[in-house]
Amino acid sequence: MATIKDVARAAGVAPSTVSYVLSGSRKISAETRVAVQAAIEELGYHPNAGARSLRSTRTNVIALALPLPSRGYLPVGGRFTYGLGEAAGEHGYDLLLITAAGGGSRGPGLERVARSRLADAAVLMGVEMEDPRIGAMRALGFPVAVLGRPADESAAPWADLDWEEAAAASVRTLHDAGHRRICYLATVEDDIRSRRSYSVRGIDGADRIAAELGAQIPVCPSSGDPEELRRRLDALFDAERPPTALAVQHPAAIPGILRHLAGRGLQVPRDVSLVAIGNFPEDLGGLDVTRIELPVQEMSAAVTRLAVAAIEGAGDPGPAARSSAGHVLIPPRITRGGTVAPAP
Repeated sequence: MATIKDVARAAGVAPSTVSYVLSGSRKISAETRVAVQAAIEELGYHPNAGARSLRSTRTNVIALALPLPSRGYLPVGGRFTYGLGEAAGEHGYDLLLITAAGGGSRGPGLERVARSRLADAAVLMGVEMEDPRIGAMRALGFPVAVLGRPADESAAPWADLDWEEAAAASVRTLHDAGHRRICYLATVEDDIRSRRSYSVRGIDGADRIAAELGAQIPVCPSSGDPEELRRRLDALFDAERPPTALAVQHPAAIPGILRHLAGRGLQVPRDVSLVAIGNFPEDLGGLDVTRIELPVQEMSAAVTRLAVAAIEGAGDPGPAARSSAGHVLIPPRITRGGTVAPAP
């Protein structure tokens, strides 16, 4: 069975350095931490849990607070759970999943973990603009990092896609193609009503670009009910001046939207252009859609760095955050596909 001295020898460090990496009791360089973790994995070393608890109060666990949606499973939770688990492992942490049923933003699980110190910090997902979890964890002195961009940007370290600019960029792409009748299909009403940060920021971006362009960009909430979404699309395209372009912040609905438009005799992009905002590759069913993809890996890595920095009390969570003191705003990137054409 491998010992801590074997790990130290393989990593080219002192046994005390291996102990510091395991306990988190001192700040260790990223290069040394990676070398020690690689040696631990290669040798199959498992530190004695009882001995670790005597040396340090650290658990080397990051909790993920993930509200469960009332409307059923959403793949975004699974994608980020995987991404955050992978990112946490690279820093020597395990991931503990905490859920709140019915879309509840707070839930007893997170408070129980914070009070009992079952984890060293938490990453908050499904963040509302005025999220009560941030203040509650601050009152308990429990470190958090936020996957989202709350209204009070100084309330906690956070990382997010720039949803406001994503919305603006999608509308701008359609406007540059000559479209003047553009509709912004926002997230589902539940998310807008709950003031999820990505929903609010997306609508803010659509409103901002409309003002910049001097254009009318109506915002229509999407729906998780396919039949209701079809009714809303019919209302849009039965209007006297129907849209010639859609910017859609509900990418999972896009295959259904395309089928419904085809049923009405409308072809994309000949009759209607479309841009998807915040999608996973599988959302689009292999369709070649002009889109802004959700950078799950980049967001997961950034918020994990922030969580580790909060645990260690360090003010430097990584190069991407240095310019904004614990905030990482990821710029959107347009991927050109076959769903945007000049306005008919």
